[in-house]
Amino acid sequence: MAPDQKFVPTRIIIHHSFTKDTKTVSWNAIRNYHIFTRHWDDIGYHAGAELLRDHHEALFGRPWNIPGAHCRGYNHDSLGFVFVGNYDKYPPSDKILKAGAMVLRIWMDVYQIELAQIFTHNYFNSAKSCPGAEFDMVRLKNMILGLL
Repeated sequence: MAPDQKFVPTRIIIHHSFTKDTKTVSWNAIRNYHIFTRHWDDIGYHAGAELLRDHHEALFGRPWNIPGAHCRGYNHDSLGFVFVGNYDKYPPSDKILKAGAMVLRIWMDVYQIELAQIFTHNYFNSAKSCPGAEFDMVRLKNMILGLL
């Protein structure tokens, strides 16, 4: 993206971390992996949700006005959201989906993004299962609609 271009997201892309969600903070481990192993400027996602002790929380990553590093070829116009967990093995809980849905609803309002413009990562890269075979996008979108 050229320095004189403004980042204006028109879609949201949903991911999973492909790791087990424990009651400790995985967010910093993901950030460190992206920075020190992948050599990116920051965590690739703009936000995410994970289990912290006994509740689910939304966590913020890259600033919303900077392109992410979460979906090759689509970072220039999308916000990336990751649900911490391996949703190839089990479905996400309603609690983690609700934590994420609140952030997604805010993004939709701020950037005038329609519900139809929320996609799974594997929509753009069929070689990946992301956000997982057990991840139900209809369930997530229904939770977002419930926040209207």
